[in-house]
Amino acid sequence: MVSYTIVLALSLSLALCASATPGNPFSNGPLYTNPDYEAEVQTTIDANPSLAPLLKKAQTIPAFYWIDTMARIGNITRVLDGAKAKNNIASFVIYDLPDRDCAAAASNGEITCEDSTCAAGLARYKSQYIDVIVNIFKKYTNVTIVLVIEPDSLPNLATNLNIAKCGQAQSAYKQGVAYAIKQLAAVGPNVHQYIDAAHGGWLGWPNNLVAGSQIFSEVLQLAGGAQLVRGFATNTANYQPLGSLTSTADPCQLANQYNKAIDESHYIELLSAALQAVGITGKYFITDTSRNGVTNMRSSCSNWCNIKGAGLGMRPSTDTSSTGLDIIDAFVWVKTPGEADGTSNSTAPRYDFHCGSTDSFIPAPQAGQWFPDYFIMLAKNAIPAL
Repeated sequence: MVSYTIVLALSLSLALCASATPGNPFSNGPLYTNPDYEAEVQTTIDANPSLAPLLKKAQTIPAFYWIDTMARIGNITRVLDGAKAKNNIASFVIYDLPDRDCAAAASNGEITCEDSTCAAGLARYKSQYIDVIVNIFKKYTNVTIVLVIEPDSLPNLATNLNIAKCGQAQSAYKQGVAYAIKQLAAVGPNVHQYIDAAHGGWLGWPNNLVAGSQIFSEVLQLAGGAQLVRGFATNTANYQPLGSLTSTADPCQLANQYNKAIDESHYIELLSAALQAVGITGKYFITDTSRNGVTNMRSSCSNWCNIKGAGLGMRPSTDTSSTGLDIIDAFVWVKTPGEADGTSNSTAPRYDFHCGSTDSFIPAPQAGQWFPDYFIMLAKNAIPAL
């Protein structure tokens, strides 16, 4: 009986260590300001001294650090050391799946699938990307770490399997995301994961909500269970309006297309219900408000690249009561405002036609590169004002 009790206690202890901690992780302190973002803003301030009073107001607003290449893994320690010194929360985006960005071109990644099994690509993702990150995180178990997991990946499987590259990547996405979730959760209860769940203008239709939720359920079961994640992230790097449950504004005219997710507040409510229907319960959400301050600036909401007229949105905060929902942990800036969505140069590598749309700010550099004129526009158009 004694040995059984010890084994049971050990099993429970291990299970707790591999589960998301109850409670809002954003209550553990302020978010750490991305030092690269601060430096990028400073270059724009130096070049535009007359705008310094405005731009400085945005310079220290925390944005997530994107680990979008293996080379950027080397910067994680610097971010974690900075967060630890200030007792801040460190926030990162995990983003390097094989055949990444399968339905577009602007953010294609460095790991490719050789065929539908993607055996070599997955092995590289696991050993050279996820495992290396996990080993670093294990040295910082006293730092609260918040993660957004692989933007656009699982949503692409819900709607874009007709695209050959997405069909080929299907197994890699499911296995890769499951592996990432499992290994990152094993670091300890200081790591809090939010799976990217696109936005209401993508998965808000009833059929897409069902398909997306079923994929999330399948991947979470493959990872070891829904208890490993805190919840889901919406509107990552996008421009969908935040709104509230009492809002009737529908700038994308989604309701006329049988989509009730007219803003991210309505989408989160709908997504939560769809997740519960497949057994994923008790989950919370974060939503990216970095660039959705202006809500009616697009001629077509299918356009997503460097949108003209956009403005900074709600500042990162745990006060999300304006939405009418109690399941949103925080408004966050997942996208680094001022970093481009993709190049407008049609002859350049990774060009996506959406970046040359009538709604796009042109000329624009490659995805992830600093775009000073765009940042100035975002700051000037901020709602609430800076």
